[in-house]
Amino acid sequence: MTAASLGLWTVPIAVLGGAIRVSTPFLFVSLGELVTEKSGRINLGLEGTLIMGAMSGFGVAYLTGSPWLGVLAAGVVGMALGALHAGVCSLPRVNDIAVGIALMLFGTGLAFYLGKPLVQPRAPTLPALPLGFWSDIPQVRAALEVNGLFIVGLVMTPALRWALANTRWGLIVRMVGDSAEAARALGYSPIAVRLYATCFGGFMAGVGGSFLSLYYPGSWNEGLSSGQGITAVALVIFARWNPIACFGASLLFGGAGALGPALQAVGVTSGTYLLNAAPYILTLVILVLSSSSRRRIAGAPGELSVTK
Repeated sequence: MTAASLGLWTVPIAVLGGAIRVSTPFLFVSLGELVTEKSGRINLGLEGTLIMGAMSGFGVAYLTGSPWLGVLAAGVVGMALGALHAGVCSLPRVNDIAVGIALMLFGTGLAFYLGKPLVQPRAPTLPALPLGFWSDIPQVRAALEVNGLFIVGLVMTPALRWALANTRWGLIVRMVGDSAEAARALGYSPIAVRLYATCFGGFMAGVGGSFLSLYYPGSWNEGLSSGQGITAVALVIFARWNPIACFGASLLFGGAGALGPALQAVGVTSGTYLLNAAPYILTLVILVLSSSSRRRIAGAPGELSVTK
């Protein structure tokens, strides 16, 4: 069997492979932001965190020769930006959304400035599991290559859902997100809980950014993110703060992002720009269809600013 004999099957195979690859940053950012929002805080600065994670992860991997050290460094940088966001938002009369937008611009600009020397060099990339080893068709083998970070995200998804529902830590986070006054009455500090939750969200966004520069597309440049960080925030709302739904939505968005290149590969060239915009169109459509001015969003934390 040859690649040519696949015919139109090339499209779903390419979309499947693209969904696995493209969904990984969405998955990490959305799982981290889910925990942040469960604590009653929204972080719109994750686009800047994602880009900073991509730049720092690539730089550390290039200097040390270890892509996994790059992933760790990206997470630490993301955690630092999350702590900065949490610290500023804990001040009186400070709006979460305004701070997030400011940090998005700050993180993006800082990454572009510090990353100028990294545009040309090549860094070692993350390894992948060749799940398509059984096929002699290069397209099938490429589509079924699964990166280790995707496996980590796959395992974290049910683990995070279980932790939020069954552990003391999860109960505290959800309590702070639903009623800060109730948390204070029980002796918990909403500021401290939100600090930890926002740092976790930043760490996950940084790791998601490292995937972009260390695996797919596997290089550092200023157009790397294409809005994936801010789109992942909308994805959390669409998933109704459910980790399992976040995983499914990440695959959906990843598949939408891979649709344009897959159709171009079989000769469909009309409407190229519209097809490449599919993830953003999907974001708008989903948010419009799921919004309502008459009722509170199902599953939303009571303290979250988007629900007030």
